[in-house]
Amino acid sequence: MTCLSCQSANQAELFAEILIHFPGLKNIDKPAVWLFPRLLVCLDCDASQFMVPEQQLAMIEIVTVAEVAATRD
Repeated sequence: MTCLSCQSANQAELFAEILIHFPGLKNIDKPAVWLFPRLLVCLDCDASQFMVPEQQLAMIEIVTVAEVAATRD
């Protein structure tokens, strides 16, 4: 697989711990979302990518959809 940014094949696959926080004081009560993805890092251009597992993606979607709906009211 090549880098999506620079098309280099010089990449490393690493394991990561990522804690996603929702921005702003209005979201201070929202729980953060933990991810433990495999991280693909391009060693030439520093671009990185990872996939968000379906369960965590659903949690992110619930908060962001509710936030968008609240701004429409």
